[in-house]
Amino acid sequence: MVRRMYAVIKTGGKQEKVESGQKLRVELLGAEAGQDVEFTPVLLVDGEDVLATPSELEGVSVTARVLGEVKGPKINGFTYKNKTNNRRRWGHRQRYTSVEITGITRS
Repeated sequence: MVRRMYAVIKTGGKQEKVESGQKLRVELLGAEAGQDVEFTPVLLVDGEDVLATPSELEGVSVTARVLGEVKGPKINGFTYKNKTNNRRRWGHRQRYTSVEITGITRS
């Protein structure tokens, strides 16, 4: 049996399942490219061991390196009100921080 370690982290009001070496997009962190950041783990699975309570997760840390800032897909919107010649077009493109998980450590 292959021993797999992964964690569930909390970032930007969302939770993500991450493994070491994985790249992902998270909400904008405001960190420079190349900086190391640390995420709050919510759950850790290490082979057969599962750590989930706050007292068990005290010694667990998930670190990541910031790769840079990326943009998500463009979202176009259009609002229209009948009989009033009221039309409005709008667009939005969310900004994200791209990170690479460098390590999941357990003490």
